[in-house]
Order: sequence, then structure tokens, then C-alpha cells
Amino acid sequence: MKAALVESVGKVSLTTVPDPTPGPRDVVVRVAACGLCGTDLHILQGEFAPSLPLVPGHEFAGEVVALGSQVTELAEGDRVAVDPSLYCHECRYCRQGHNNMCDRWAAIGVTTAGGAAEYAVAPVANCVKLPEHVRTQDAALIEPLSCAVRGYDVLKSQLGSHVLIYGSGTMGLMMLELAKRTGAASVEVLDLNPDRLETARLLGCSGAAATAEELDRPQGWDLVVDATGNAAAIQDGLGRVAKAGTFLQFGVSDYATTATIEPYKIYNQEITITGSMAVLHSYERAAELFAGGVLDPDVFISDRMSLDDYPAALERFSEGKGRKIVVVP
Repeated sequence: MKAALVESVGKVSLTTVPDPTPGPRDVVVRVAACGLCGTDLHILQGEFAPSLPLVPGHEFAGEVVALGSQVTELAEGDRVAVDPSLYCHECRYCRQGHNNMCDRWAAIGVTTAGGAAEYAVAPVANCVKLPEHVRTQDAALIEPLSCAVRGYDVLKSQLGSHVLIYGSGTMGLMMLELAKRTGAASVEVLDLNPDRLETARLLGCSGAAATAEELDRPQGWDLVVDATGNAAAIQDGLGRVAKAGTFLQFGVSDYATTATIEPYKIYNQEITITGSMAVLHSYERAAELFAGGVLDPDVFISDRMSLDDYPAALERFSEGKGRKIVVVP
């Protein structure tokens, strides 16, 4: 089958690999669409993936075309979205319910072959059947949405909160949509990209600007979310949290990124600084929200490119062009 392959650090190509075969509790999915994500750039940079070469792609959906010998929950022809998370269910963190902290954490498209291919293998337990009205090619959005749902689980936001989001890429826009639905009094978005800010305005943010100074909230924001992973944005955001407020590190930074905190201010103003890593008990809920129309796929997906153009799609994504880019085999 045809697949994208990260051969080595900085090198990605299109190649042919053997067709996948399912284990007893696996299914083979004919991929309908696979989304690109910042994690894919980190893999290309030699971070995250434990070893290369690797077929990337952890945001995907498609049609079941083959079943393992012990699979009874699905049938060939079922359309599914796939939770890429792979946990051991045995370590201390899994047994405490913190599976995303698993000592043996793995993920389809990050540690094992993923959905940037014509076919992919997934455990049947990781597959969520799609309702009739959901287009399969749109359902690649469910995985990033499940990460945003996890972010709001961590935030435990209160009704009437004032929210500031750094970044209006896919994840920042998803956090905007969830903030609107969790009773925020206002949701303001910062980005240096005017086209992306225009999308935030289209989705109904309370305010959009290039810098926080342009917004009128000198007392700060109750919830500040970094969805960029950018050091300058993170540093600025840490200084924008109101008393008793929360800063969420949601964007994925390079390993070497650092920021300075003010311990006395954190103590004296009871500021919470926290993070949200990937998916945790949130994929099925994200699928339900997606089926209910929480996102407009035609707004979120800006580019649908052929799998043949995967290297070009990844380059376009790395340049910050468009919103969500998906590749279609």
C-alpha cells in the first residue's frame, strides 16, 4: 500500500509498505482522511517518536475493511474514527486513571504506523462508529477535538469566566468553541496571523488582536490558554492571568522551550499553572460533540490534499498556512 514515511530526522517521502494485517482484536481501516498536527512536525524533528522510520498520522477516520478473529463489535463497511491512544493498563498511572501518563505510553501514528496511508490497523476498542450524518472525511477532526475536551477537563472552568486564548490555529479555535459552550463571559483570541484571526471572528470570539495590549482587560483573564507552544506567547500569557486564575499550557512546545515564572506572584495571587497532554477519557465525548455539530468542518478544514502530496502538505502546515490540513488517500 501507499504511505507517507518519515525516514529520518527532517526527511519525509511517499513510499510503498506492506498491507497491514489485523491482530485478533484489531481492525484494518481504509483511511478516508488523515489530519496533520504539530505533533507530526515534532516527529519530523526527531522528537516524540521513539524510532524512525515511521508512518505518521494520528488523526484519522475511515471504513473498516478487515476484522481480527476475535472482533464482534464492528463489521466490514462500518465507518469509524480512531482514538490513537495506546495504554498498558497495568502501570501505576493507568491504574489510577491517568492513562495519558502511562509509563509505556504509545500512540498510533506516533510510536506505531499511523493513518497517513491507504490503510491502518487499530484496536477495535479504539474505534468509534460514526453516525450516518457525519462525513467520514470530516471525522479526522474528532481526535484534536478530544484533546481540547481533555483541556477543558483540566481547566474545570466556571460559568462567567473571562478567557484569553493564544493562537487561532485549529486547536485555538477548538478551545474557542468549547469556551463558548462552557459558559464563558468572554473569549478573546490573540494571533499574529490576520487570516486566522478573521476565522476566530467568524466563529464569534469576543475580541481578536495581535497583542494583549490591544484588548481592554488590565486586571487579566480568569483562564489563559496557550495553544501555540511558542515561548514568547507562553511568557506573555503567564503575565496575563488574573488573581485566582489559571494558565493552561495546551500547545506543544519544542523540548528546549523555557519560560520564567514568578513564585511569589503564584503564591500571593493563588495562580494555577497546569498542562493538558493528549487524550484522556475524552474521545467518545468528542465524537458525541462532533456529531452534535459543535464544529463546522467546512470552517475548520481549510485544505484537503492528496496523500501523494503529503510532503508538500506538511511543509504548508509548518509555514502556518491554512487551518486544519487533511490528506486524502
